[in-house]
Amino acid sequence: MLRYTLRRLLLTVPVLIGTTFLVFAMVFAIPGDPIRALAGDRPMAEGTYLELRDRYHLDDPLLVQYGKYMWGLLQGDFGQDFNGRAVAEIMAERFPVTIKLALVALAFEVLLGIAGGVLAAIRRKSFLDSLVLITTTAIVSIPTFVLGFTLQLVLGVRLGWFPIAGLAEGWRSYLLPGFVLGALSLAYVARLTRTSLVENLRADYVRTATAKGARRSRVVGIHALRNSLIPVVTFLGVDLGALMGGAIVTEGIFNLPGVGQQVFLSVRAQEGPVVVGIVTALVLVFVLANLAVDLLYGLLDPRIRYE
Repeated sequence: MLRYTLRRLLLTVPVLIGTTFLVFAMVFAIPGDPIRALAGDRPMAEGTYLELRDRYHLDDPLLVQYGKYMWGLLQGDFGQDFNGRAVAEIMAERFPVTIKLALVALAFEVLLGIAGGVLAAIRRKSFLDSLVLITTTAIVSIPTFVLGFTLQLVLGVRLGWFPIAGLAEGWRSYLLPGFVLGALSLAYVARLTRTSLVENLRADYVRTATAKGARRSRVVGIHALRNSLIPVVTFLGVDLGALMGGAIVTEGIFNLPGVGQQVFLSVRAQEGPVVVGIVTALVLVFVLANLAVDLLYGLLDPRIRYE
């Protein structure tokens, strides 16, 4: 397993290089002059303008800019934004918000999604099964911004159960946006769990365990569910990276100062180092989450071996 883990970690190097270059190139291709935009409607002295372009290497070709950025990154320097603030400082301020939001969303997916899928599978063709299928279909059909504004209005404004914006109430501030962020994936987890468990409940080993007199709870919870969770765990591992990077809409609706909001603002301002620095961190999260998923396979199914 150690060799497998090291090999997977080494594969992250070309992934990081390719991803950061693509993002850097896309930011580079955005039309407009970020230094002129920095001044807004106010005039900027020509000397100041040229000094800033030189400081941020904006007159260099793309490959030269990227090379200088990667050289700094190897030394632990993520660069600065156009206001002179360190990108590492921005990331340290923004990432905890998005991490907490993603963990809350992931908790909703695991608790509600898997529980709903299991209940629907063991009571197949019942009212509960139909309720889970109809509810998940409805959630998948509703755009995130519509669901967010609706829950914000009903549960936050009219009923007053949850805060509707900001972080003033601690963890309670993450519950409603966390549900909105994870709602789509929650529906997929429930349907995936149901489908996988229904298939495994028909397998020969389940019938054998039942014929030997094993309790229904043990047959479902130990034998069938463990094998059924393999595709679910795969989805959750991939989804963790998507939750970290896909929170732009949710953070905008609930006014959360997270990574998604910062990426949107930085792309609009053409602040390449900020965008690339955040994307680099998100790629690392995505790769490590998938590595953890691969290692969990061995716990769920002892027949799996790593070579």
